[in-house]
Amino acid sequence: MAEELLRIRKDLSKKLKKERLEHTIGVMYTAASLAMRYGADIQKALTAGLLHDCGKYCSAKEQIRLCRKYDIRLTGSELEMPALIHAKLGAYLARHEYRIKDQEILDAITWHTTGRPGMTLLEKIIYIADYIEPNRRIIPGLVEIRGIVFQDIDRAVYLSAKNTIRYLSESGKAVDPMTVSTCDYYRK
Repeated sequence: MAEELLRIRKDLSKKLKKERLEHTIGVMYTAASLAMRYGADIQKALTAGLLHDCGKYCSAKEQIRLCRKYDIRLTGSELEMPALIHAKLGAYLARHEYRIKDQEILDAITWHTTGRPGMTLLEKIIYIADYIEPNRRIIPGLVEIRGIVFQDIDRAVYLSAKNTIRYLSESGKAVDPMTVSTCDYYRK
């Protein structure tokens, strides 16, 4: 598996912008750390973390075009918020371009932007690793979530969904209904 990760990383280094690649590597290692803490499969966490943004190598317009080409169904809110589209495209590319067959990894890539109610442990790991990785600029609540995540991943998921909703609402941006569902589900 290590050789496969190196091959994928080398390919992504040619496609992703420098900042996106650094973020991706940060997510990969953060996901591995969380997998060790919670007893998840470390190789799956590394793989999903490495590939979570593989669909972000092109513009939002191009992502939409590729989704249409590959018959990837997009929701109205995804079309309204193109920043979400790379997740579904990334899962498709992981399966077809990077030959990932493990559905758990593909689902973790699919749900890493919005989350979903009842996520698997790997899905939660990738969702939260994307939010807290070390290269992220400090945003309100980030330090708190980084402090909580190694004690209570569900609480960290809730807080990150809540903060995302607040940020988007205060910025006058649309909020995806799945993010709201994620927040409601993980509120305790």
